[in-house]
Amino acid sequence: MEPSGYTHGWNPTATQIGFTHGWNPTATHRYVDGFQPKVDFTTDLGFQPNVDFTTGLGFQPNVEATDKEVAPGLEGGYWSPPHRLRTDEIPALINDFRLAARNAIDSGFDGVEIHGVNGYIIHEVLKDEVNDITDELEKRCRLGLEIVEAVANEIGGDRVGVRLSKFADSNPEAVGLYMANALNKYGILYLHETEPRMVQAGNKSETPYSTLPMKKAFKGTFISAGGYKRDDGNEAVAGGNADLVAFGRLFLANPDLPRRFELDADLNKYNRATFYIQDPVVGYTDYPCLQV
Repeated sequence: MEPSGYTHGWNPTATQIGFTHGWNPTATHRYVDGFQPKVDFTTDLGFQPNVDFTTGLGFQPNVEATDKEVAPGLEGGYWSPPHRLRTDEIPALINDFRLAARNAIDSGFDGVEIHGVNGYIIHEVLKDEVNDITDELEKRCRLGLEIVEAVANEIGGDRVGVRLSKFADSNPEAVGLYMANALNKYGILYLHETEPRMVQAGNKSETPYSTLPMKKAFKGTFISAGGYKRDDGNEAVAGGNADLVAFGRLFLANPDLPRRFELDADLNKYNRATFYIQDPVVGYTDYPCLQV
């Protein structure tokens, strides 16, 4: 949500002054039809964007836990060389998250979810297999926790959720448990964790790891995500593995998903090829609702 964190030229920027004027909270509430809206923000993304989307300096500033170049990205696109985040740059990065949260609330959102997965900056610093950091676990967790503290102090912990994943670490159980315990200090509303079975996008796999220790350690609402369908989602909640279950792809393709689950009706099939395109309709608002 900060200019140096763009991965796509069409991303909103919640740190910009005009964000609060350009967002229409009335429309937000209308389109979600009664759901309490939350904005999911990342500030400095941690991905490798093209400099054309950012500063034009020839490198991507302030976003990486490494300065190593990466292979071509989506559809063979060029990713600019990253700039390793320096210690003296961290306070400004944390402030970007704080400012983005304040702007989101002032724009009419009910809360924010701090995105700490999928290779974004919190995830990069946290996980020992996606960075050059050699610090012990406590130090790798520090950036994410200081961001949460700053955002919670700004808008209140009851308006803050955190999204995490235990992927890409040599000891995922230790990372997850440490963060779940540490987040209790800030009184956040929920912890949203990706199931370790979703190592590859869209594919479930067998794994010895579980999110249950995190659920037991965290004192707020624990949300589990990761390839759930109606029946196994219900089983996860009934079995005490989660307080809530999140649906992403199924909800995108089925805007009336709760009603379909209630009736045990057939679901629209999602089209992954349209997940990340710019079109405001195709793959976003063109899936049909259930006709009953």
